[in-house]
Amino acid sequence: MTLTTPIGLDWEDKMIKVWGRHDGSNVIKAMWCIGELGIPYERIDWGGKFGGNDDPEYRAKNPNGRLPTIEEEDGWCVWESGAVIRYLAAKHDFGGLYPSDLRERADAERWMDWSSLNLAPFNVVYLDYHFRLPESERDIKTVEAAIKKTTPWFDILDKHLAGRDFVAGNRLTIGDIPAGVLAHRWMTWTPGEHPSHPNVDAWYARLCERPAYIEHVIEKTNKPKR
Repeated sequence: MTLTTPIGLDWEDKMIKVWGRHDGSNVIKAMWCIGELGIPYERIDWGGKFGGNDDPEYRAKNPNGRLPTIEEEDGWCVWESGAVIRYLAAKHDFGGLYPSDLRERADAERWMDWSSLNLAPFNVVYLDYHFRLPESERDIKTVEAAIKKTTPWFDILDKHLAGRDFVAGNRLTIGDIPAGVLAHRWMTWTPGEHPSHPNVDAWYARLCERPAYIEHVIEKTNKPKR
C-alpha cells in the first residue's frame, strides 16, 4: 500500500509504516525483506521527487533524513537498511530468514556488509548514468571503468556461491538481500558487456523465481531510458 500522507495522521494499528519512495535501492532492500516475511505495511512516498527529507518531524524519526525509516505501531523507529533487515527478520522469522545458528548468522551478516561496501559504488555510477545526469553529460567510459572495478567483487561472490544455492547456504537469508538488490541492476541494466559469472547467474535466476523479489526488486526498479 502506498500512501502520500502528511506526518501526524493516524494509521491502522498493527501495521508498520515504511518511509521511502518505491525505487530507492535501500528502500527496495527493506521492502523485499518485508515481502518475504509477509508483514502488513503502509509505505509513504518520501524523498527524491516527493521531498520531505528535511521535514522536522521526519528528522525526529531519522536524524539523518535518509531512507528508509521503518515505524512500528507504537511510534518506535529504526533506520539504516541493514539494521531494518536484521531487526524485521529477527522479529518475524528467527531461525529462517534470520539464522539462529551463530555461525550461519555471521556468514549471512558478513555478506550483507560486504555487499553494501563493495557493490554499492557501482550503483552510484548506474544512477548517475541512467537517471541523474543529462544525456549530454553521460560518459560511457566512466561506466566501463566502474564495470572493470566491480568485476573482481563479482568474481569473489561467484567463487563463494559454488556449491551453494544462496549466499549463506541452501536457503534464502538476510545475506542475500543487499547483494540481490544490487545484482539486479548489474545483471540487467549495465551498458555494454560484463564478464559472465555462472554461479552468480544461477543464484540470480533463483531469486527471480521468488514472488517477493519480483514484486519489490524487479518491478520496482526503475528501468533506464534507452
